[in-house]
Amino acid sequence: MRSKIKSLITALIATALTVTSIPDLHAQDVYQASRKAWVTEAERLKPTLHQIEKKPIGIVSIVPDSKAFQGWKVKAAGDLAKFYNNSFKQQQSVILDFGEHLTGYFSFTLSPSERTPDAPLKFKLTFGEVPSEIMTPYDPYKGDLSRAWLQDEIITVMDIPATVKISRRLACRYVKIDLLGSSQYFDFKISNVSFKSVSSVKDFPAPLNQGVDTMIKKIDFVGLNTLKECMQTVYEDGPKRDRRLWIGDLYLESLANAYSFKNHDLTKRCLLLLAGLSDADGKLVGTVFESPEPHPQVGQHLLDYSLLYNVTLKEYLDQTGDQATARSLWQVAKKQIEPIIGLVGKDGMMDYQKATKEWWLFFDWKEGLDKQASLQGISIFALKRTYELAKMLGKEQEVKEIPALVALMSKAAKQNLFDSKAGVFISGSDRQLSYASQIWMVLAGVTNTAQSKEALTAIAKNDKALLPGGPYLYHYYIESLIKSGMNETAKSKLVGYWGDMVEKGADTFWEVYDPKDELVSPYKFAPINSYCHAWSCTPVYFIRKYPNIFQ
Repeated sequence: MRSKIKSLITALIATALTVTSIPDLHAQDVYQASRKAWVTEAERLKPTLHQIEKKPIGIVSIVPDSKAFQGWKVKAAGDLAKFYNNSFKQQQSVILDFGEHLTGYFSFTLSPSERTPDAPLKFKLTFGEVPSEIMTPYDPYKGDLSRAWLQDEIITVMDIPATVKISRRLACRYVKIDLLGSSQYFDFKISNVSFKSVSSVKDFPAPLNQGVDTMIKKIDFVGLNTLKECMQTVYEDGPKRDRRLWIGDLYLESLANAYSFKNHDLTKRCLLLLAGLSDADGKLVGTVFESPEPHPQVGQHLLDYSLLYNVTLKEYLDQTGDQATARSLWQVAKKQIEPIIGLVGKDGMMDYQKATKEWWLFFDWKEGLDKQASLQGISIFALKRTYELAKMLGKEQEVKEIPALVALMSKAAKQNLFDSKAGVFISGSDRQLSYASQIWMVLAGVTNTAQSKEALTAIAKNDKALLPGGPYLYHYYIESLIKSGMNETAKSKLVGYWGDMVEKGADTFWEVYDPKDELVSPYKFAPINSYCHAWSCTPVYFIRKYPNIFQ
């Protein structure tokens, strides 16, 4: 049997090498017959955004407080009627609180109150999802991402009276207005401050039952708000930044959506866009843009995200029964598992070094994480889901090699990556211990339930193990706990992690969160973090899919 499997792998690798050695591959579009139809159908499914006008609920001050999130506390600080009725020249500055996270367009009206306007007015506007964005100086800017993502605007208004509309779409709860320049010869007031909130979501699902734990209800509500804000004309990763479609976020958003808003057409639109905007050789691009017209971020290839596309398509078919779309995109799913065949050796182990040279491997925002075990695990996980998808479509003969490949790779993982004495998986030449390694081996089914429980229990007791770096990997941690039958732990960890954000004032869940370092940022500057981020919304999925555990 072992020799047969080795022969199979050799044949598969030879096939992959043959395919990739075709001359001038990029001149040959493997999806040429379908690409235009995919994009056309995706554009047909583009949702109408629902608009709701929101008004500020109060004036606040933001003051230093070492016990508050990121060191800033919000306090009530004034009366809206006085703000509107009094001279803004005398006020000079104000912070407005809209009471909730909003995505959309900001406007306000300027009116003369004394004498004739004889000069322009200049303002600085600062928009914050969390208080620290309002109070932290942005310059000199030392972050890794574009300074232009930060939500501050300097505007000059030439003629008064006027209604000022900021053309840039914003995502915020707090707005600070500072007066930078005005004439000594006239005075003015601000009125009609307004925010036009936009989302493809119109109605919320039914609330949880009355007897559900209060914190679970709060987490569910904040998760729904997070997902709603990110459900624009695609599943955005963050409405402030990066405002685009990523495969990894799509998968998690689609799970939460399936158990809440049930807008499956948005999932379908995103699957079609990613397929239609893929490389000519069939490789998916990890992220795509909609404006000024749909286009990919060229060269942005994430292997773990490409594999999750297949999982997303399988889940979409599970939820909708839409065989036509799944059949149309089956060719894309088949293409995404080819890199596994090209990277796996005769011993069943993925060539991790080669993978890191050819791909971006993400898995988590965690500095120093070795991803060898995670790559082996997610590859097995994706192969299994792809085979399940094939069976649902009656296409299993096209990927009949998968079960034998999964068996070989699983056996190799146990032989090469499992420390039987410690009961945990290790990763890399330094035998790194991390939650990520256990999570992906458990989700891949490399271990049975008892072994999975042992690994997850052991890693939680190891103070040297690398913790998940943010909500993205925490999702898969909760998933692995449920798969291992550790339901009470799953509930405790969900409440402990996402509930901690709620306790610290989150009205949408954050892109990264480390309870031990609230200012942690993958981009070296916390205000540019996304504080409403798609991959953080999945408590909605767990709470509503598994009511026996979480409700």
